[in-house]
Amino acid sequence: MTLSTTIRKLAIPVVGIALTLFAQQSPAQDQDWPKRPVNIIVGFSPGGTTDIIARMLGVELSKAWGQSVIVENRPGAGGNIAGALVAKAAPDGYTLFMGSTGPLSVNTSLYKRMPFDHLKDFTPISLVADVPNMLVVNPKFMPAATFKDFMGLLKANPGKYFYASTGSGTASHLATELLKHEAKVEATHVPYKGAVALNDLLAGDSVHFMFATIPSVVQHVRSGKLKALAVTSKKRSTGLPEIPTVAESGYPNFDASSWFGLVGPAAMPKAVSEKISADIARVMATPDMRAKFIEQGAEPVASTPAQFGDYMRSETAKWEKVVKLSGASAE
Repeated sequence: MTLSTTIRKLAIPVVGIALTLFAQQSPAQDQDWPKRPVNIIVGFSPGGTTDIIARMLGVELSKAWGQSVIVENRPGAGGNIAGALVAKAAPDGYTLFMGSTGPLSVNTSLYKRMPFDHLKDFTPISLVADVPNMLVVNPKFMPAATFKDFMGLLKANPGKYFYASTGSGTASHLATELLKHEAKVEATHVPYKGAVALNDLLAGDSVHFMFATIPSVVQHVRSGKLKALAVTSKKRSTGLPEIPTVAESGYPNFDASSWFGLVGPAAMPKAVSEKISADIARVMATPDMRAKFIEQGAEPVASTPAQFGDYMRSETAKWEKVVKLSGASAE
């Protein structure tokens, strides 16, 4: 089962999830939490996809809760610094982690020493979004109008072109390594710390292309500063249906999307995690929120805490194979 297939199965009952969890809560539980502002910790720089999604969700949850939702950026180590901070926080629901594919499934296969066990040290709350990565080039420095042109340039110039990633072992890195393996092409990796990779891609000083999450680059694609050649999901993006997939462009098994979800420290009260999950489901089911996410190139989803926990386990097994295939290591 592919990532996108699993996400679609989780996304179908969004409204039902909200209504079911809401019915399980008593009025007293609703009144008890939250009594004060809630912090959502993000493991990457401002302006990146994790940050964008956290802030979009935070605005709506703040309205629902009548409390401020503060998004705090703690970038570094592929999201591990932020994850460790939340894992050690009090399990009262006031410190949450907007995690993603990396810290919640991939990093355990990349780092010899992890500051947390992502399957034991967190309370899963809900999936929030499925975001395809998009292959973008700087058209001034890599003259590729189509994915076919792009592959032709790589095959004719082994190792000549440089690709940016948001860090070793991140989704942008692994997506490129997976393509290199399947297409038998070469390109040189230039890892950055988070979303700053885009700065050099836009300038064209050091790198020529990258796989980036759609929300982080869609404005530059629409302005013409970057050229979008393909997306990494099995199906085309709802928000950018004109961009073909890598799968339909000659590599049918290629699937390397990213996902984002909210977790808290282990041992959070069940009533609190279920309330947050239900509130996320209600927010993500509204036409306004769905439209905002789709405009950014993200597919809004939701899940129960149990579903999200199962999904994290299945994704951990999936990406372990990809990491071994790529030979990637963060140390």
